[in-house]
Amino acid sequence: MDASLALQYAIIAVAVVVSAWVVVKKQFPGPLRKLRIALALPLLHGGRARWQHALGRWIAPAGSLVNGRIAGSDCGGCDGCG
Repeated sequence: MDASLALQYAIIAVAVVVSAWVVVKKQFPGPLRKLRIALALPLLHGGRARWQHALGRWIAPAGSLVNGRIAGSDCGGCDGCG
């Protein structure tokens, strides 16, 4: 396989992955949020390495961290209840 053909396939693969991500974010925001929370929670437990905490905070949906912990699904993330 030529290098130019491999580059073309790589560019198309990146375009397909980005397109699929946009569709998932637009069509399934609730399940995507629950999945991101489920992936982030184990990384935020005590005793984990610093890079794991950073990865957990990066994966966690915006507005879901309250006082360094992931807020519940009924919480707006304003930190007013606590």
